[in-house]
Amino acid sequence: MKSIKITTNGRITIPAPLRKKYKLTPGKKVRFEEAENGIIITPLFTKKEIKAYAGCLGLKVKMLRSLMEEKKIEMLL
Repeated sequence: MKSIKITTNGRITIPAPLRKKYKLTPGKKVRFEEAENGIIITPLFTKKEIKAYAGCLGLKVKMLRSLMEEKKIEMLL
């Protein structure tokens, strides 16, 4: 993996192969977490993605709502 410069505004460009692999599209939200050896960037699921996955898995509505509430809380942190 090549190194990336941070701009004066604190921005970075995620390499295209990683954006494609993790489906990081414009507007996608991510979470930054501090780790012992660096920073972890985790993509967050949208409501639409959660509903799509729930449909594939045949999850019940109550479970889906619970998961969506949990993700909403994570997005606020």
